[in-house]
Amino acid sequence: MFALKKMTKEMHDEVLAMVEEFYHSDAVCHPVPEERLEQTFADAVSDDPILEGFVLTEDGKTVGFAYITEYYACEVGGRCLMFEELYLKEETRGKGYGTRFFDEIMKAKPEVRRFRLEVTRSNEKAVRLYERLGFTFLDYDQMILDR
Repeated sequence: MFALKKMTKEMHDEVLAMVEEFYHSDAVCHPVPEERLEQTFADAVSDDPILEGFVLTEDGKTVGFAYITEYYACEVGGRCLMFEELYLKEETRGKGYGTRFFDEIMKAKPEVRRFRLEVTRSNEKAVRLYERLGFTFLDYDQMILDR
């Protein structure tokens, strides 16, 4: 049976192993320092609701992890949810876990007006999944200023 579990401190080693795989894949366009990955996990399991972490399981076995965060967008006139990261172990891909994850989060967040994510267009399997779920590309280019 598929389940989403809130991330806990006790899941550190298992989650960080998947995070390392995610950040060494073509889903990420630049390296991220290990201390930031550790900080993200710590934030996801803290009491601060800005970042939520989930572990995806099937029959008690971990199949992936996800991070989400919410914010307000003026052009939407309401809450937006950003799917920050979604990672599925290679051997579990294509089995419907991604679809189930999105379905559960979207049902659990009826107040959210827009769901958003980042994807590299070269990640064709992910793009197909997201388009099948109703996502479309925005025409914005993003700019950043890191501190």
